[in-house]
Amino acid sequence: MVIVGGGIAGLAAAWFLRDEPADVTVLEGSPRLGGKLTASEVAGVSVDAGAEALLRRRPEGTDLIKAVGLGEQLVLPGTTASGIWSRGAVHPLPPRQFMGVPADLDGLAASGVLSPAGLARARQDLELPPTARDGDVPVAAYVGARFGPELVDRLVDPLLGGVYAGRSDELSFEATLGPLAAAAGPHRSLAEAAASLIPAPPAAPADGGEPAPRPAVFTTLAGGLGELPAAVAAAAKATIRTRATVRELARTQHGWRLTVGSAADPEYLEADAVVLALPARPAARLLNGVPGASAAAAALAAIEYASMAIVTLAYPRSRFPATQGQARSGYLVPAVERQAVKAVTFSTVKWPHLAAQPGRDDPIDIVRCSIGRIGEESVLQRDDTDLVALAAADLAEQTGAQGPPVDARVTRWGGGLPQYAVGHLDRVATIETAIAAQPGLAVCGAAYAGVGIPACIGTAQRAADRIRDFFIPE
Repeated sequence: MVIVGGGIAGLAAAWFLRDEPADVTVLEGSPRLGGKLTASEVAGVSVDAGAEALLRRRPEGTDLIKAVGLGEQLVLPGTTASGIWSRGAVHPLPPRQFMGVPADLDGLAASGVLSPAGLARARQDLELPPTARDGDVPVAAYVGARFGPELVDRLVDPLLGGVYAGRSDELSFEATLGPLAAAAGPHRSLAEAAASLIPAPPAAPADGGEPAPRPAVFTTLAGGLGELPAAVAAAAKATIRTRATVRELARTQHGWRLTVGSAADPEYLEADAVVLALPARPAARLLNGVPGASAAAAALAAIEYASMAIVTLAYPRSRFPATQGQARSGYLVPAVERQAVKAVTFSTVKWPHLAAQPGRDDPIDIVRCSIGRIGEESVLQRDDTDLVALAAADLAEQTGAQGPPVDARVTRWGGGLPQYAVGHLDRVATIETAIAAQPGLAVCGAAYAGVGIPACIGTAQRAADRIRDFFIPE
């Protein structure tokens, strides 16, 4: 069998299929494995250049990490306190919220993120009659109807933008905030619906001590998540080929034929089963040539992608004022602020193991800046030097960082993040129905049921189950 795509979804699918009697070959068109999981050094510190954390509450990621022998490298963040840059200052993120939708309006008021008028409008959620929702709607339309546009602009939009590099007036409420969309049905107030999804704050002990801290939401690997692809590939025991671009996929009498390489010198591979672990549009191009898969191809082609860049900066710690608030792991920047950087992570604060730099009189602080939202591709056309200058200027304004960074790295992710626009769940259902009619074919990756690492691994598990059922039908 052949898996097309050597990102974490494709490699996980190979691992899940490692004990099947058929040989597994992974074909990756680029020179390396891992997709958006990669790390390299900045100022002598190895730092992830793509995804840098995964959710602990979804077990798919940590289970795979443990299964491939990296469990002892899992580390927890030093802090998860984060903020929002709004009107010239970094404000704390409201403590009880679901992707920016507040469960505690008094906590929202205390954060200072909204203006008095914006806060007064947000409080109307508690009094307004239920908001009708006929099918899928944009996040901004529904949440804005409950809390007003300012809360959408200054809380919901930056949080969704941090995940999807998208905009809340285009993203699907059902696909991006699924648990909240489901909880909204039985609740008149959306704040009450959000509260039903968030555990109550821990009670203080009877002896008057501090309440127990909440479990950490995120985890990573001490050497960076960039170490995970190689470990999964080795554990999968599959044949791995890089620089092997698949140009065509065709049904044959006994399975599938893949055309690999250039048109001038094509190579043909025969396979009993195929998993497409690709972004939506490359998958659509391959499915266009498969009879009966045109509906899946059209639905995949309709999924847009956003491009972004990660600008990683290194500063001597003394360059930051002691009062700038680096006890936070970072902060988000709303699009309405019209600044280049949309998110900042203080990597050496969030992940204390990165700050352990023996022998340095002035330790290095690593700061990760995200640039680029959908529709802002023009900023990404600037060269690396300009992007570093943009990020450093925004950081200086927002934190008081002094002087230029001593090292920098720019990592561009062109078309890296799928957009779960209104109707996304219907598109995914169309894809799944069409693929189900193709024996020995499965799909997986970030385009379907979540863009995070555990979600991608979950789609790989389901793809592997489908292929396994094909070989050994019930």
